[in-house]
Amino acid sequence: MMQTYFTTTSAFLLSLIGISTNRAHLMSVLLCMESMTLILFLSMAASSINNTNTTPITVIMIAMGACEASTGLTLVTITTQKNTNDYVKNLNLLKC
Repeated sequence: MMQTYFTTTSAFLLSLIGISTNRAHLMSVLLCMESMTLILFLSMAASSINNTNTTPITVIMIAMGACEASTGLTLVTITTQKNTNDYVKNLNLLKC
């Protein structure tokens, strides 16, 4: 159990470090955020094995992860069509 906790914590921290260091492209930031969401889902699913009351929370978590992924892909598509690149610094151009 301790090894699983260490693995999920280190994977979460690695994706957090990936977000803080690779802030140039929007796609890399979105991939790191998606990996953080999946790590949270896996840890919640592993903890809900013994407690069946938390099972709906894991379903809600994966649904929110899917919504986050679709919103991110929409942002990447709009940014790429407007600016022909997916740099994070161009996100302020999407404001009305």
